[in-house]
Amino acid sequence: MPSLIAALDQGTSSSRTLIVDAQGRVLASAQREFTQHYSQPGWVEHDPLDIWATQSATLTEALARAAAKLSDLAAIGITNQRETVVLWERATGRPLANAIVWQDRRTAGICAQLAADGHAPELQARTGLLPDAYFSATKLAWLLDHIPGARARAERGELAAGTIDSWLVWNLSGGVTHLTDVSNASRTLLCNLHTGDWDDELLALLRVPRAVLPAIVPNCGALAVARLGGLNIPITGMAGDQQAALFGQACLQPGMAKNTYGTGCFALQHTGTQAVRSQQRLLTTIAWKLGDDQPLHYALEGGVFIAGAAVQWLRDGLGLVHSAQEAQQLADSVPDSGGVLLVPAFTGLGAPHWDAQARGLLIGITRGTTAAQVARATIDSLAYQSAELFAAMQADVAAQGGPPLTELRVDGGAAVNDTLMQFQADLLGVPVVRPVQAESTALGAAYLAGLGAGLWPNAAALPALWQEQRRFTPQMSTDERKARMARWRRAVERARDWADD
Repeated sequence: MPSLIAALDQGTSSSRTLIVDAQGRVLASAQREFTQHYSQPGWVEHDPLDIWATQSATLTEALARAAAKLSDLAAIGITNQRETVVLWERATGRPLANAIVWQDRRTAGICAQLAADGHAPELQARTGLLPDAYFSATKLAWLLDHIPGARARAERGELAAGTIDSWLVWNLSGGVTHLTDVSNASRTLLCNLHTGDWDDELLALLRVPRAVLPAIVPNCGALAVARLGGLNIPITGMAGDQQAALFGQACLQPGMAKNTYGTGCFALQHTGTQAVRSQQRLLTTIAWKLGDDQPLHYALEGGVFIAGAAVQWLRDGLGLVHSAQEAQQLADSVPDSGGVLLVPAFTGLGAPHWDAQARGLLIGITRGTTAAQVARATIDSLAYQSAELFAAMQADVAAQGGPPLTELRVDGGAAVNDTLMQFQADLLGVPVVRPVQAESTALGAAYLAGLGAGLWPNAAALPALWQEQRRFTPQMSTDERKARMARWRRAVERARDWADD
């Protein structure tokens, strides 16, 4: 019997495939980058055909590296960059425009008007989100308004739209299936957080016709069928990248949390079947639904816009280093930042501030400040921003009588930095735990697909597949931790509300 899973991980800068066996081991992987399009300031686009071509190629490459065939696959799992929107013709599968990426800010004015008109409380109550260009709905409405004839065609049912999971399923199924999963749907501003379905009042408010949208399905089960190489391979697991990482980290109990250190940082804490409405300007999101007859599970989420991207700035903007590894070595050459703090608000501040006018700030510089201390301050900024997020989460959870954070599971490129992980543990005051398998996002898609295909009997079997690689325990005193965070907050206040535009 086929027993392998192909986990398709379609990210913001690259597409990747992992081949995973029934013991949860990664047998092989392949990855391909694709072009980013910046046609105007604040605009970020992807060519949907590039996404499909690179994702298809990595599936072929990963199978070859695993010495496996399509017929060895029991199932396919999908995880994807969230909030990015594609619009295409149902008859031909032809995209009508480039995909508008989650980072794109062209609809910021529309979102500001929604807030000014008093819709923010209603949007938060129904979706768990805030009116921001980050989310999908205003991007889709913009496409329908700016492509000649698109809105009328969408209302007639001639067009299909969706996030990247929908685009991949459409292509994998040969244009037969148009769907999305509840975790991706919950990031659109169109899905009711409590029903897990499209909300007619939100569709009307945000001017999106229901006829253009995909059906919403659970995160695992018999979701769709991929028609590849003359075979029918079931697609049995799907989730947005951050929810997939939470699942891949086996954070299955309320109170468990993960942080992904990538271009940005994304922190999620599982709150079980309770949708905790944030009072700290965090997001409430659907984590997963493990079958038609299963309840919705929720998470609190906070995003840091600039994390690993700050290290790229050291390399590309300042020319202080030639690689991320060199940045780490430079930072590790000094015991601390010498009082220097970097607030990397290069594109504003995300949760819990949501300040689009904030800008980057390097403060505490003296005549004796060195490049190494600037590098250390840059890497430290990832931990400071994440600690702010978790402080806000803990306040929200405590207000609902939920369990406190007892450890943080970490993944992503910067999670390999031991100095950063130790500093993160110190600022949080709880252990930071790094798993053996750092590719938690793709692994989450594989776990969901394996559940849906019956390779594992239930979710309770998954924690045994997760393995700890290293645990970082706090070493900083409570007084020093409080003093450092107070100083960080002072720096953040000085970075806020700076830009005039």
